[in-house]
Amino acid sequence: MSGTHGPFEVLIVGAGVAALEAALALREHAGDQVQISLLAPDSEFRYRPMLVGEPFGHARARGYPLAPIARDLRLHHHVDRLRWVDTDAQQVHTEAGLALRYDALLLAHGARTHAAMPHALTLDPDRMDEQLHGLVQDLEASWIRSLAFVVPARAAWPLPLYELALMSALRAYECYSETVVTLITPEDSPLAIFGKAASDAVGQLLTDRGIKTISSAHATVHTPGTITLYPELGQVRAERIVTMPELYGPAVPGIPHRGEHGFLSVDRHGRVIGLERVFAAGDIVDSTVKTGGLAAQQADAAAESIAALAGVPIEPRGLVSMLHAALWDGEKYLYLQGRATGAHGSSSKATLTPLWPSTAKVNARLLGPYLDALDGRVDLLPLIASAS
Repeated sequence: MSGTHGPFEVLIVGAGVAALEAALALREHAGDQVQISLLAPDSEFRYRPMLVGEPFGHARARGYPLAPIARDLRLHHHVDRLRWVDTDAQQVHTEAGLALRYDALLLAHGARTHAAMPHALTLDPDRMDEQLHGLVQDLEASWIRSLAFVVPARAAWPLPLYELALMSALRAYECYSETVVTLITPEDSPLAIFGKAASDAVGQLLTDRGIKTISSAHATVHTPGTITLYPELGQVRAERIVTMPELYGPAVPGIPHRGEHGFLSVDRHGRVIGLERVFAAGDIVDSTVKTGGLAAQQADAAAESIAALAGVPIEPRGLVSMLHAALWDGEKYLYLQGRATGAHGSSSKATLTPLWPSTAKVNARLLGPYLDALDGRVDLLPLIASAS
């Protein structure tokens, strides 16, 4: 059905994986039956999964300008930030003073970060090359004898730390450095969420690189160079300590979060609990795991529900999450798969051959092939036509 004042208007807040996957899925399901707007302050989409390689001299992560993407997908990009939501009036108010009407709203603008260990180097994805450049140089010069990567208790996606540990150990080996690399994680086993087969393969890869792994350990860094492990696991000394930020919900005024730490609770169709026309996908959702691939699956589920709300004859399937990841060790990818069922994974698999058709690191059903097209690996025109 059309909106009360004209075409059915969909407003997507954000410009990351979930936001762009949702826009592609809406065009696939609804074509021009919906009018799509994007609200985000960004001028480009940065492919963050590849940022971990930059400090080690690998190719820079691609940035994709949003203007041509907006033209391809026939959407309007408001370069602005969300301030608050009036769900009664179905309006989003922006920092610049705009009042944007919607028939369906998709919140996909990520989470807030918090440094949990003040005496460790907390990674910032947008500054990773700058943050780690000196550390890599010291590693190459054999000036670091011990280096630890610590997964915090509330890390929603620890895989980048695994990649950095693996690449650091490889660089130390290549430079004949005797640096001891340690990975400390609260997980029962390395990347346990993917299940036993995948976890065993990751554990073997860490062992092959000479990385000491301490699992089932909650860590704090109260003083520089000393990692205290709980419960009663003692201390680990390291000259350099690298960790990740913890994530918290962005606290959207006008939207009740209901989830833990400010995240939004949604049903299996992506609808925010208690709100008929508001959906959410990505890091903003109250989920123990936050990955680009899962964000894309959440966006697909929400897009189906929004298309049905717009009157498209479609039966929304809802989210059935299958976890996928590509673990990069600096030389090759280890592709992982597991079905999310509580704390661990089933259908566990690890292979050196890709588990999804796109060459993109994140398994996103539509965004992956679209980025391949923008990179010139496949023809763009059929993809745009199929989204019409």
